[in-house]
Amino acid sequence: MPRTTVVYNDTCPICSREIAAYRAMSGEDGAISYQGLTSCDLADYGLTPDQAARRLHVMKDGRMLSGVPAFAALWDDLPRLRWLARFVRLPVVRTLAAAVYDYILAPALYALHKWRQRHA
Repeated sequence: MPRTTVVYNDTCPICSREIAAYRAMSGEDGAISYQGLTSCDLADYGLTPDQAARRLHVMKDGRMLSGVPAFAALWDDLPRLRWLARFVRLPVVRTLAAAVYDYILAPALYALHKWRQRHA
């Protein structure tokens, strides 16, 4: 049973590349499960397709996290990125990282997602 489940937008080429890198780092021990929004039952995670497309989600210890806290939870399980999890949790860094992700990166990636849907 995986202790961490990542729910991500597998239709996003940027997101898919990033998750592929995390998957390579996590190895084959099964501690982390990666679920693309098109290949899993999102209702199992309490998500709609639109919610799953808007930001990264991580289920860990029975809690659903999204955005920067989700990244930090995932990075905790990747030995090469634990330092980044600790760094992004520093008060000033956490505030800045959340603002950049919530107001710039996530909306931009979601807009690209919607554009790809319209032009598919």
